[in-house]
Amino acid sequence: MDNIRRPETMERITTPELAKVFIDEQVAAIRQQVGDGKVLLALSGGVDSSVVAALLIKAIGQNLVCVHVNHGLLRKGEPEQVIEVFRNQMDANLIYVDAADRFLDLLAGVTDPEQKRHIIGEEFINVFAEEARKLEGISFLAQGTIWPDILESEAGIKAHHNAGGLPADIAERFELVEPVRVLFKDEVRMVGRELGLPAGMVDRQPFPGPGLGVRCPGAITRDRLEAVRESDAILREEFAKAGLEGKVWQYFTVVPDFKSTGIKDGKRTFDWPCIIRAINTTDVMEVTVEHLPQELLDRLVNRILTEVPGINRVLYDYTPKPPATVEYE
Repeated sequence: MDNIRRPETMERITTPELAKVFIDEQVAAIRQQVGDGKVLLALSGGVDSSVVAALLIKAIGQNLVCVHVNHGLLRKGEPEQVIEVFRNQMDANLIYVDAADRFLDLLAGVTDPEQKRHIIGEEFINVFAEEARKLEGISFLAQGTIWPDILESEAGIKAHHNAGGLPADIAERFELVEPVRVLFKDEVRMVGRELGLPAGMVDRQPFPGPGLGVRCPGAITRDRLEAVRESDAILREEFAKAGLEGKVWQYFTVVPDFKSTGIKDGKRTFDWPCIIRAINTTDVMEVTVEHLPQELLDRLVNRILTEVPGINRVLYDYTPKPPATVEYE
């Protein structure tokens, strides 16, 4: 696997026709590699893992075993979408694990951002490994590795090909299957469309591994996390109505761990602010802020203040990168 190279003559996948050719080639390659064997995949619902799942379902059907772990930090409706698309529409062999309480209990009182990330990452591996140990007769592990991952690995930017950090007794059981490893993100999306995945899944904006955990700065509490989830859902809904879905690179809400005074129904409140961030970029090294129409901002403010408990202010983050980063943690 260390000698993976994108063929110099490989044409960029820019059309449905080229995507279909790639799909046919990979289906054949998967069948040749796997044969009658079974494949295990951690299906997050993100673009890469979803496209890999759809490819493998097309190639080997029920011999793919998907594990979707809900760590309680996903956006509103995401676990339901994964179940609907893969189990109900594509008849996938899908194991759903609701581990939200387990994660949130471990995160209770933890304020350091890096410690939070470590807990979320480590516990995800623990949950996935536990599910893997329950399964027998599986010799292959699928991963949503894409070409930028390999380039970053070679440049020493981040690790690659570690079987997701699984414990040795689990990782040693598997041979890796990485059907989109020579594709860039835009090509992965094109392949996903040709495989029939819904636009909301294929074209979804970037979403961090720790999920809403990095958008709930400070110690995560269930009520504040729910405020992030609900305000984010409102933001995504209003962006779609305004025709901005797919046109703005990333947009989300943050609910920080401090409160301010306000007034509601003639009475004093002491609630959180909700911060909206909407940004564009080509390389993520530099980020510009999307300037939203005033009418859209007014609707967002009104809906969030009216529909999300615990919020009494709505703020818009106009800070580019640098000096700010994309996320708050």
